[in-house]
Amino acid sequence: MIGGIELGGTKVVVAVAEPSAPERPVGLDRFPTTSPEETLARVQRFFAGWDLDRVGIASFGPLDLRGGAILPTPKAAWSGFALRARTESLLGVPCTLETDVNAAALAEARFGRGRAADPVLYLTVGTGIGGGLIANGAPIHGLMHPEIGHLPMPPADDDPFAGVCPFHRRCLEGLASGPAIEARAGRPAPELRPTDPIWDRVAAYLAHGLAMTVLVVSPERIVLGGGVMEQAHLFPKIRAHLRALLHPYLPHRALDDEIDRYVVPAGLRDPGVIGALLLALLPSRDIIVG
Repeated sequence: MIGGIELGGTKVVVAVAEPSAPERPVGLDRFPTTSPEETLARVQRFFAGWDLDRVGIASFGPLDLRGGAILPTPKAAWSGFALRARTESLLGVPCTLETDVNAAALAEARFGRGRAADPVLYLTVGTGIGGGLIANGAPIHGLMHPEIGHLPMPPADDDPFAGVCPFHRRCLEGLASGPAIEARAGRPAPELRPTDPIWDRVAAYLAHGLAMTVLVVSPERIVLGGGVMEQAHLFPKIRAHLRALLHPYLPHRALDDEIDRYVVPAGLRDPGVIGALLLALLPSRDIIVG
């Protein structure tokens, strides 16, 4: 059996599956993310009754993927925590560590809306903005891992909003995440009407972030997930802005009459934990690149 752990900033999802069917967990549980010790104790209790061969961990970041630790993060108790080593010690099996968004990208590429495409870009837009890239069937790394949510955004003379990112202010996350939308509007995104002009501003920034990534990586499919993207009316706006930014310079049908099939909503309910299960099956050479 293989195990998967999706360690999020607010909740943990754990699952067990047969190696032949990682997309169909036979056991699954969810619980809040608390201290490292308490959280891993609950993880250990969940897996106690299963005969595991390997476990994949999809974690919030930023991460030191080579060292297996969580880098400085607003969740102070987790900063510097040796996540991979501690989990391996508790469970007694090898563990593969990856970012939560790269794991979700892997799941969408294998079983979701990214199937039959390579490379695949997965962008989640919610409390934060994160991007995962899958090429040749495996997550892309380099110095670290992609941080698409922190791409700097072009200045807009008619937009006085300063941004909410504590590191960069006017990066993609600082301007288009759920907290950014709430800071602009004075109320959460789900309470805004689809006709609110804020949405066109958000769509324009998201399209800029996608355009930068398309120009660098040239993905064959873009999958958008996360709480903000539950606002289905955002998709036509994003597609229109992306088409205007890239067409006709990139004269490809995916950026013109087939853009509805190029920029698509996520297709999986739990892509993070399914991705974690997939990580347990990847050869180690596919995990760390560079």
